[in-house]
Amino acid sequence: MFTVFLILIVVVAFLLVVVIMVQNPKGGGLSSSFGGGGTQQLGGVQKTTDFLDKSTWTLATILVVLILVSNVAINSGGTTTESKALDTDNVTQPIEVPTAPAQTDNTPE
Repeated sequence: MFTVFLILIVVVAFLLVVVIMVQNPKGGGLSSSFGGGGTQQLGGVQKTTDFLDKSTWTLATILVVLILVSNVAINSGGTTTESKALDTDNVTQPIEVPTAPAQTDNTPE
């Protein structure tokens, strides 16, 4: 089940990247290619900009929802795995390494 969510997340993320790359932050992009600044365009610049803006927010919302739902799918996978770092049954005590006494230099000068 998680694999299905993973594939959907990748597809939605790709579509979101495409929609964002089509937009131009200065009013250009796909919306300016429908007439190049004239007052009467086929479809209109405002409608294209509205569509791109709504599709960006919709895809972003879908992406967040898919990520949250996939987290639930991971947790209900059937098998439980716990971290071995939390396992206190097999804790071994550290081995103390004896230290050598400090050697003094007793050579005459």
